[in-house]
Amino acid sequence: MPTIARRSAFFRRTALLSPAPFLAAAAACLTAPPALAQPSEDRAYAPSVYVQGEWARRQTDAVTIGATLPWGTWRRPLWGGELRGHWDVSLSRWSFDGIGGHNSAVVVGVAPTLRLRPDEGRSPWFWEAGIGATVASHRYRVQDHEFSTRFNFASHLGLGRNFGAQRQHELMLSVQHVSNAGIKSPNPGENFLQLRYALHF
Repeated sequence: MPTIARRSAFFRRTALLSPAPFLAAAAACLTAPPALAQPSEDRAYAPSVYVQGEWARRQTDAVTIGATLPWGTWRRPLWGGELRGHWDVSLSRWSFDGIGGHNSAVVVGVAPTLRLRPDEGRSPWFWEAGIGATVASHRYRVQDHEFSTRFNFASHLGLGRNFGAQRQHELMLSVQHVSNAGIKSPNPGENFLQLRYALHF
C-alpha cells in the first residue's frame, strides 16, 4: 500500500507540473498581434513578479516564484536595440526521485541579468541572459547524479515577449544550467527548460 500511495503522489505531482498548460498559454500569447509602437505607459521596464515551471532529466521538475528589480535608468544601445539590466530574485522548490525515494529541495537564487530588446527598445520581443548564485536547503542527489555542494551557480539564456495594452504581461522560454563551476567534485551540473509568466506593475 505505501508503494501505491507513493506512485499516486508522484503522478499527481507530475500532472500539476505538466508543461501542457504553460505551452497552451504561450501559444495564445505569441500569436497575438505585435505591438506597432511603444505604449505611452510602458510597463515592460517596471519591476515584476513571476511564476515559472521548470523541467529537467531524471524525473526532476521545479516550481519557482520570483521578482525582477530594474537597474534604474541604466541602458545602452547595442546592435540596433536597447540593453537594460535587472536583478532576478527567486525561490524554487525542486522535486525529484532521490536516492532514498521521492525528495525535494528549496533553492534561493539571485542573478544580475541583461535584457536586449530590438528596434531601439520598441519591440515586444527580447533576449535575456544572466548568471547568478543559488543556495539549496540540501544537496541534489538522484541515482548516479549527485551535486557535491549546496551552493551553485546558475546561468540562463532566454527568449521572451511582452503583451497587453501597456506591455505589462510577459512570457519567456529559457534554458538554465546549474553547477558549482568546479569548486568541488563531483560537479555533474543539471540543465532545466523553463517557462515563465511575469506581471509588471
